[in-house]
Amino acid sequence: MAPPSEIELELTPEHRLDIIDVNQHVRQEAADFLSRYRQALYCSHHTTAGFLEESLCDRLGQCQDSVQDYFELFQELFPPGADYRHDQMHLRTELSPEQRRTEPRNADSHLTFIGAGVENCVTYTINPQRPVYFIDLDGVNRDHNNEPRRRRTTVIGFNDELPLEQVELTVPVSNHATDSVSLRDPRLGLFDQLHELLARYGISKGRVDIELPSEERHAGLTVNEYETLLMKHDLAEVLHDPLRFMARKGRNMLREPGSIPDKAKNYAKYDLVRVVNAFLDTLGLSESLIERVINKFLAVPAEHFLRMKRSVSLLVSEDEANGQGTIVQGRYQSPILVQWRRAQAQQRRLKVTLVRFE
Repeated sequence: MAPPSEIELELTPEHRLDIIDVNQHVRQEAADFLSRYRQALYCSHHTTAGFLEESLCDRLGQCQDSVQDYFELFQELFPPGADYRHDQMHLRTELSPEQRRTEPRNADSHLTFIGAGVENCVTYTINPQRPVYFIDLDGVNRDHNNEPRRRRTTVIGFNDELPLEQVELTVPVSNHATDSVSLRDPRLGLFDQLHELLARYGISKGRVDIELPSEERHAGLTVNEYETLLMKHDLAEVLHDPLRFMARKGRNMLREPGSIPDKAKNYAKYDLVRVVNAFLDTLGLSESLIERVINKFLAVPAEHFLRMKRSVSLLVSEDEANGQGTIVQGRYQSPILVQWRRAQAQQRRLKVTLVRFE
């Protein structure tokens, strides 16, 4: 059998929401690549572009139109141009004046990535005739003449995977009910531990799977940009009171419920959206009354409002400088632990599995 190998692709989106079949680009790069392997890992190097897990794509019929409908619903929940703190450039003190002029206002894309369950790293069983979609949520910079973004994705083909080690790690969290922690923070030392384990087992091509044990409730994992205003304000607002967030930010949905595609309603797990639409459609209630009703409800649990993941995967590839396996991430990517209720003893446990590709 062929040993694992990888292809790095550069993609150029044509639209802000763009759905690109990566397998088509793989075939153009190496015609026989997909036929040599049983499985492939697809990795995005970006925080507003990634992949859906294979099972969800199957439920969407592997259909580009259905995937488009699915994400258009989340765009209604997180509309562009709302008053997100992340997009208020005068507050972004970590940016230089020049960066503030060019930085895209894309908090809606980050929140859609997290809320819709987009993943930076997915593993698919290879079917050369089946598409694998790279979903770009911010493919053009609308603040700069819709200039296309340059996107990178890595594809590793392999025939088998061998779990070599499973460890449990503990992450300290604050006493705040709503909180987020960057697992890439060097003060935690988590990445140092992972790289020591990769070196110990000689894993040069593989995957690190990070999972919340079943006992860890009211928490999720994502890979995204750990930017203070985005994580501590915009995302925290969604998690703290999803109903009020939707009423205040997603007003387009309340005004035009018919704009939500029927197919998307079938796929998204948003009971509240269907309730609001039913009220408006069948009872003819006004928007102001709906908002008053919403404000009287208790907060909907974030696990019902969002498709927050309970596990994430990270690509391991060989570092050309030293020949050792290293975790591959884009400049702004970080695995992030998010909670929306307090944790016991102010800590969360993670189950980490190291996998080698063969």
